[in-house]
Amino acid sequence: MAGPRILVFGDSLSAAHGIPQEAGWVALLKKRLSENYPSASVVNASVSGETTAGGLARLPAALKRVKPDIVVLELGGNDGLQALPLARMQWNLGTMISDSQRAGARVLLLGMRIPPNYGPAYTRKFHAVFDTLAEQRHLAYDPFFLAPIATDRSQFQADGIHPVAAAEPALLDRIMQTLGPLIAKATTTQRASDS
Repeated sequence: MAGPRILVFGDSLSAAHGIPQEAGWVALLKKRLSENYPSASVVNASVSGETTAGGLARLPAALKRVKPDIVVLELGGNDGLQALPLARMQWNLGTMISDSQRAGARVLLLGMRIPPNYGPAYTRKFHAVFDTLAEQRHLAYDPFFLAPIATDRSQFQADGIHPVAAAEPALLDRIMQTLGPLIAKATTTQRASDS
């Protein structure tokens, strides 16, 4: 029996920027699933520097290639850092969610927070994009998966944005709180359809 197929679709935070690939949370996820769900597969289609517009352009091909049961969507941080229009970011993310769901995948949305130096209005509206989409689309959702390390400067590389390798296990533990139930549900669904 084939296990659930998981597509991780994100930016540098999921692409293990600045650290060995095998130390990133997605590689750690593969290792953890090999122990508990040996038939599950994980494809990391994350690209450093990716915006939601870039992701929207790439996603259809990735969905066609991977045929995922679960899509972990981790985009938007670069839109915020570039102060791109939030209405467009929300539309891009919403379209990616719809495309993933139409392809038969459950979606886990990983939200992001940006520094307050962008001004309180933009910062508040940026955060609200993720909250609104998660609520409207009834998604599995983590509003800020960097929360376990966000206030500890030592957990970040010199750029202050990307986690060090030692921080990645804590990020995986956090993500698994919402991803774990999706994997269990997908596995149960597959077993039912195979029987």
